[in-house]
Amino acid sequence: MERREIAAVLAYIGRLDPRAVRTDPVEVRDQLAQWHELLNDVPLTTPDGWDVREAVRDHVLDSPYPILPVDVARKWRAYRRDRLGRHTDPAPAADPDDVAVWCAELLATRQAVATGTAAPSTHREITSGGPHPEVAARLAAIGSCIPPAVRSQLAPYRPARAAREADVSAGQPDALSVPCQWCHARRGEPCRTRGTAPRAVPHPTRVELADAQRAA
Repeated sequence: MERREIAAVLAYIGRLDPRAVRTDPVEVRDQLAQWHELLNDVPLTTPDGWDVREAVRDHVLDSPYPILPVDVARKWRAYRRDRLGRHTDPAPAADPDDVAVWCAELLATRQAVATGTAAPSTHREITSGGPHPEVAARLAAIGSCIPPAVRSQLAPYRPARAAREADVSAGQPDALSVPCQWCHARRGEPCRTRGTAPRAVPHPTRVELADAQRAA
């Protein structure tokens, strides 16, 4: 704030709390110099919610003590921290190969958010409800979020999953839907040999247990 803005704020404080009023010219000058020294980087207002008058009014209502310039400065710093804490630093539009320009744009965006001239850029929260209708239709058409062509290409790299999917497609029970009583593999995990290596084919007792549960 400039000195004239500081003077306007002090006049506003005097109307709300007469204890802050100074009548001696020397005291008035010293008070103005002190407030300007501590609040010269604090704006009077910003387009996005900050107003020194609201900070002053809140202090007068909440505290029995006369307001000091540090009270306003602390509220401003808390305001800045809150805004920067909600900001997610979107990628600058500048060429990332031009490091100086890229960093300058990133810092300028942060400064604009911190000073209240720009709103924080936040990630949208996950909403409740099902998938988008287009996504639901796509999943219904292909049966999975992984297309069949991609699934076949992945089969050599995950034999247990491929065998499981093949059994389910053939109408066989899903053995991995139950724990294995032979090797103690947990539900969803492949069976293992005595050397703890995963088996591509589940143990027969596990298949029988899955078949019994499906029949039940």
